[in-house]
Amino acid sequence: MLLELAASRQVLFVGGKGGVGKTSVASALALHQARAGRRVLVVSTDPAHNLGHLWNRRVGDKVVSLAPGVSGMEIDPARTTDEHLAAVGHTMRRLMPEHLSGEVSKHLELARDAPGTHEAAILERIADVLETALQDHDLVVFDTAPSGHTARLMSLPETMSAWTEGLLRRQDRSERFGAALRGLDDGPEHGIVGGSGRRGDSRAERDHEIRRVLLRRRARFERLRDVISDEERTAFVIVLAAERLPVLETIELHGQLSRAGVRVGGLVVNKRSPEDSGDFLAERRRQEDVHLATIHKALPNVPLIELPLLSGDIVGEDALEKFGARIERADATA
Repeated sequence: MLLELAASRQVLFVGGKGGVGKTSVASALALHQARAGRRVLVVSTDPAHNLGHLWNRRVGDKVVSLAPGVSGMEIDPARTTDEHLAAVGHTMRRLMPEHLSGEVSKHLELARDAPGTHEAAILERIADVLETALQDHDLVVFDTAPSGHTARLMSLPETMSAWTEGLLRRQDRSERFGAALRGLDDGPEHGIVGGSGRRGDSRAERDHEIRRVLLRRRARFERLRDVISDEERTAFVIVLAAERLPVLETIELHGQLSRAGVRVGGLVVNKRSPEDSGDFLAERRRQEDVHLATIHKALPNVPLIELPLLSGDIVGEDALEKFGARIERADATA
């Protein structure tokens, strides 16, 4: 199930509650696909990045090689937000009268900490990564932030596209109103469409540029939405632990993703306690069985595999390869 999803898709999102092993699963799947001959990029969107720690090497906001066939990057939220606001500011200053430049700067400073700014910036970056990375890679694996952040991110393409569509409708009304005012401004001595037209021409050019920017933005979000919701190209995997809170959060995340038009392709129960290693772990496994019964009942049609609790940390390429082999064995018996 899990390996088939990775092998048959171009984009794979790995999400779930913090601390359940999303980065390990994402990286192991990436390495497994690279061993099969595919070119893979792993992208961390989690502000608390673990990708570099896991691979035991420095990973930053630019693509670096992690292993033969595997590249990685960690999206820097602060840098991404700064670049996003700088680009918005450049466009606004180009379209607004020069004397309003100070107001633009003040607006952007207030927007920096406004709700949704960070998510919008990350979404723009994900769209940019997908547009460029799929030209050079066969598979892009996103190691996402904890559940709540990811759910909002997955619903944003639809929201942003609708929001931009609303701006375009307002822009249409503004252009028609502006054209009417320009006609009146020309005056009868010039005729309704006559006159020098300089101020009108400048306003019309600005309106046209605003429309061009909005159309380009809408097209980008629509392309991203199409990729995310395309079950033939994209899959979403939720990683969880067999504990009460991760199970409940997984059920909630599944519902949020479904409402956003994103199909969950599978569940990975990580760090499963052994049943034959003493009374303490046996009792813990029985408690885990209770929680897993909850998720089986709530999501009976979502494929699920279980991975064992390991005695050591997963660090480096060799450990990831062994972890990938465990995924392969669990996949074969699921």
